[in-house]
Amino acid sequence: MRLHQLVSDVARHTPEALAVHAWDGRLTYGELDALADRYSAALAARGVRPGDRVLLWAGKSTHAVALMQGCLRRGAVYVPVTESNPPVRAARIGRGCGAALTVTDAGGAVRAAGAEWNAGPLATLEELLTEETGAPSAPADGSPDDPAYILYTSGSTGEPKGVCLSHRNALAFVTWACELLDLGPRDRLANHAPFNFDLSVFDLYAAFHAGASVFLISQEMAYAPEQLVRFLRRHELTVWYSVPSALSLMMSKGGLFDEVPPPALRVCLFAGEPFPLPLVQQLRAQWPGVRMFNWYGPTETNVCTSYEVTPAVVRRSTAVPIGTVCSGDSMTLAPQDREGEHELLISGPTVMLGYWGQEPHTGPYATGDIVRVGEDGNLELIGRRDHLVKVRGQRVELGEVESVLGAHPGVEDAAVVVVGSGLEAALHAVVTKTCPESSVSLLGLKEWSAQRLPPYMILDALHVVDELPRTGNGKKDRRRMVQDITTGRTMM
Repeated sequence: MRLHQLVSDVARHTPEALAVHAWDGRLTYGELDALADRYSAALAARGVRPGDRVLLWAGKSTHAVALMQGCLRRGAVYVPVTESNPPVRAARIGRGCGAALTVTDAGGAVRAAGAEWNAGPLATLEELLTEETGAPSAPADGSPDDPAYILYTSGSTGEPKGVCLSHRNALAFVTWACELLDLGPRDRLANHAPFNFDLSVFDLYAAFHAGASVFLISQEMAYAPEQLVRFLRRHELTVWYSVPSALSLMMSKGGLFDEVPPPALRVCLFAGEPFPLPLVQQLRAQWPGVRMFNWYGPTETNVCTSYEVTPAVVRRSTAVPIGTVCSGDSMTLAPQDREGEHELLISGPTVMLGYWGQEPHTGPYATGDIVRVGEDGNLELIGRRDHLVKVRGQRVELGEVESVLGAHPGVEDAAVVVVGSGLEAALHAVVTKTCPESSVSLLGLKEWSAQRLPPYMILDALHVVDELPRTGNGKKDRRRMVQDITTGRTMM
């Protein structure tokens, strides 16, 4: 079984069932199946071959979903990049994965032209359909272990890092999730996450696996709490999956609890970052009839542990656990310096093929997350082993942000730290200047970063210092920086 077969199978049996709802319209399974075939034929006409990478740099839409399906049918590997990424970064990813073609929307085409696009051929979704020639060919032969998509994440060296995942990787998680949640054709799933974020894999492919429908939430609406609450109720969604930050906003500013619980909602899932215990307890109490799960897993494994949040959570005084291993995976706990603490290593069918351009991954995947085993046998997340952080649910490698800031002509050295947690988490840059006369300002560095980084990786605050604090072995002392910032000892 491969991912594109999910839609084809449903289309054969219930072609009139709703598959995708988005700002640009609705597609039944029959319509999605036909449109995916058209895109597959158009890709073939453009010379895209099995194994080629196709960069999708566009907003969420029915056509974007159909293009992804078309890539899979062609045997190509799709590489989603959100439309908010500046042309410089999108092109960087395109060159990094050797994209045979970049597909964008009309707005992206204008932005690419203005930036003198230098990452190979580029076409819009509309152009592909206009240029389509010939009848759609049969889906390309292939194996479930072939790469299906590449999700680019922030890289520690300053280069975005492509996590390459196979059909089998995705289906191992999706099949497990559908069984756990008893998903069926009547379900209506929200798609809150962007397509380059691994949460979206569940939204799309669990819906297609179950013959259900998925409702795409635009990037503009993603953190508009009142609109999200209206969306949840208006479309009678049965399954909600998002980062805790979105749910927190809906609770505090969206009026989530102003009315009775959404009658259709039966499952609420959250992942991507810790959910503060008091908020989980409030949500659990307000929605007694809704099943809730805290899911955990890096992009390299998708969801590999699961914890069902039952009414017993009201008696907890510590953070919500990440649960026990799932999706057919297994785990190894590597002891750390402090007794009872372990780094979590994951093995099994959801573990990635590897990073694009590097050797295939072998053996367990070291998550970099430190856990302990609670008295009830559930894993409890303690923190990170390295400097990869989560800000409002988005994965940010501090090294990539520092690399961009360090390239500014006025910056001699830079360190980036996270101050605060949850919705209050913010990226603070601590920099030294190349010379006293150098012009370095928060606004200037924001503008500089906006040309090179996605919006969620742009700094929130700037601190200019004479010298970066360092540890005894010469490394940047991030803990000291956070202390200095929170106590007001740094210079703004």
